[in-house]
Amino acid sequence: MTATAPRPRPSRTGQPSRTGRPSPAGRPSPIRGRSPIRGPFAAVALLAALFSLVSGLLLAGAGPAAAHAALTGSDPQDGAVVATAPKEVTLTFSEAIAVGDGSIRVLDPSSKRADTGVEPKDLSDGSTVRYGVELLPGLPDGTYTVAWQAISADSHPISGAFTFSIGAPSETTVALPSEEVGGGAVGTVYGIARYIAYAGFILLVGGAAFVLGCWPRGATARPMQRLVVRGWITLTAATLAMLLLRNPYTGSGKFADAFDLDGLQAVLDTKPGAALVSRLLLLGAAALFIAVLFGTYARREDAVEKRDLTFGLAVGGGVVAAGIAATWAMSEHASTGIQAGIAMPVDVLHLLAVAAWLGGLVSLLVALYRTPDIGSEAVRRFSRVAFGSVLVLAATGIYQSWRQVGSWSALTGTRYGQLLIVKVALIALLLAVAWFSRRWTGRLTDAPVSAGASVASDPSVASEASASSVASKAPASSVTSEDAAEPGETADDVAPERAAQLARQRAALTATKKKRIRDADAERSGLRRSVLAEAAIAVVLLAVTTLLTSTEPGRTEEEAKGASTAATAPAASGPVNLSMPFDTGGQNGKGTVRIDIDPGRSGANELHVWIDGSDGKPMDVPELKVALTLEAQEIGPLPVAPDRLAEGHWSASNVQIPMTGEWKVDVTVRTSDIDQVTIDKTVKIG
Repeated sequence: MTATAPRPRPSRTGQPSRTGRPSPAGRPSPIRGRSPIRGPFAAVALLAALFSLVSGLLLAGAGPAAAHAALTGSDPQDGAVVATAPKEVTLTFSEAIAVGDGSIRVLDPSSKRADTGVEPKDLSDGSTVRYGVELLPGLPDGTYTVAWQAISADSHPISGAFTFSIGAPSETTVALPSEEVGGGAVGTVYGIARYIAYAGFILLVGGAAFVLGCWPRGATARPMQRLVVRGWITLTAATLAMLLLRNPYTGSGKFADAFDLDGLQAVLDTKPGAALVSRLLLLGAAALFIAVLFGTYARREDAVEKRDLTFGLAVGGGVVAAGIAATWAMSEHASTGIQAGIAMPVDVLHLLAVAAWLGGLVSLLVALYRTPDIGSEAVRRFSRVAFGSVLVLAATGIYQSWRQVGSWSALTGTRYGQLLIVKVALIALLLAVAWFSRRWTGRLTDAPVSAGASVASDPSVASEASASSVASKAPASSVTSEDAAEPGETADDVAPERAAQLARQRAALTATKKKRIRDADAERSGLRRSVLAEAAIAVVLLAVTTLLTSTEPGRTEEEAKGASTAATAPAASGPVNLSMPFDTGGQNGKGTVRIDIDPGRSGANELHVWIDGSDGKPMDVPELKVALTLEAQEIGPLPVAPDRLAEGHWSASNVQIPMTGEWKVDVTVRTSDIDQVTIDKTVKIG
């Protein structure tokens, strides 16, 4: 249907407009393509993009979730050669783990099960976490592979493998998965869901706390309602995704297993699964809280009734928020290690303080952009809340740092400690920017007339309000934006297309006037800029904090290294077994050197050397050299030239060790004409 062209009208200036319609005098022509103010959307989009970028970089560098329970010892040891078949194989871990059928498997050289196949026995004693599996009787000589997979007490999947030999080493056909448990596409998606869950929690709790404690009138503001509701939706969706992906994340690594009912039932029986289900139930209670906050509370007029309702919402909301925070505390770092009974409530306080500070910061940013009439008292209240949150964060953070790091060497020498240093630096930077925000807050004053009132009182804007009713009756279509709006035009005077165009033009003018009024306040403009900078830093801080929760604590890592070193150290007398990784830097230059010195005492000894490639298979190299040095007595280096017996296997007979002591074993491996490396290890011989 073709619309009737509008009737030409005489112009006050007598000059026709570009469309044949005269332009009203004194009315600025709309600029083509100019849209209403997009500042808040641009700010939110910028923060979301920054969060995605930082999270992506951190996830790309992190790989699969670091093992939070580490293998600290085994019997037999990795690479050991035992004379007779042991009755069982035991593994010792740095912290509690959850095991099931098949968690520990022993495979013979032909890749067949050499254990009885029953669930591992719990041999733990006090603080020592040890599990064992019984072996089948009458095992033949050869190299056996021990593969294990379990879930650490802080919910992260762990896995690994090592070998030992009965009688003498042999070739093996065992092929272990190249991808670590918790990795791959499923691990990546699960990790992203963890980041999103933390972000949703901060928006939900921080936004609700900001409205209830700092700006009660914000309960009627649509931008604040959307912020809190979106936080709830984000956290709920991320929690559901984590619950469904939990089975493939800790097992097969296949997305299809997300809907395996047996696997889902197994997840629900674990501590992480119970925590995720509890979080979903608490989010149901949070939905009721949101409905009351933005419904009954927002409409309440009586001061006494509103005060009573505020108290009830504060208590109820605080309980729900603490419960949601506890679902992290009960299933991650705080639930294991030393002083778990103290660490879990401290972790809950830490999470609530983070939400109050960072979530309130985002809420303030939205309020400053989308509701410029927010009062100065609300900003000052948040300033006090933020200060209190920082104090709580400082106290709980110091305790958590001591508990998870434990030493200066772990602070600088472990990934967890290094990330913690980055986090502290970001907090310091955030506090520095917050100092500028506090200065702007001190200068802030309430405008005598709000932005909405100012716009409404403007005659030109008031006259444009009637166009909204016209627009509601007319279908929107694309027309030339240069048609000028004339005073007094009604639905009877214009075609539907013209009415829709006028409505869009007047909406743009209204938004422009609001923006002009908003930006005229220098203090608010300065505060908006500083708060936006704070929010940008907070996004990076949140990403680093989330990565910390999936990184092995420095204390655990150092304890595991110490225990592993002690466990693999050779005995004071008897055969010496060594295992040393190497990397020549060239192509196919990574592998492991295993050395046996038998009987491992002064006099003549038999020396065997095996080299395994990065894929665990025997690896030949162009040149292999071994030398022994007793530095305390300035003896050596004594060169040893082993002969090649088979692929990846060298041997030397009648190796003379003149006296007992701490001998340094140097091994030189050359993998190409130019790529070689020398590695060493000190062992007790004799």
